[in-house]
Amino acid sequence: MHSSLEWDVTASCAACGVAFAVCFGDMPSERWAQLIAEHGAATLRVVGPSAKRVVIMRVLRAELGVDLVHAKAVLGRVLDGDYSGTLPEMELLARKLRAAGIAAEATRP
Repeated sequence: MHSSLEWDVTASCAACGVAFAVCFGDMPSERWAQLIAEHGAATLRVVGPSAKRVVIMRVLRAELGVDLVHAKAVLGRVLDGDYSGTLPEMELLARKLRAAGIAAEATRP
């Protein structure tokens, strides 16, 4: 199982056969917005008594690369059911949380 997300774009010309692929680590914001517009946002949810704030913040800090203040703000949004992004982003965070013993899921409305 991969521990990070990657994105790529491929295209080819039916007339001449020329093809190309573009692969990057961080998705450009316009592609991210396009995915949200076309597929809708997914929400990260934590459930049940397993939701230990310190563990969730540790995972958020490690995965999002944020400081303690930002992690606390994201934690509040996660606990309120208001933290969203693309389905792959939310599912990766949910998997990381489950690996740390937190019952989490990525959902779409």
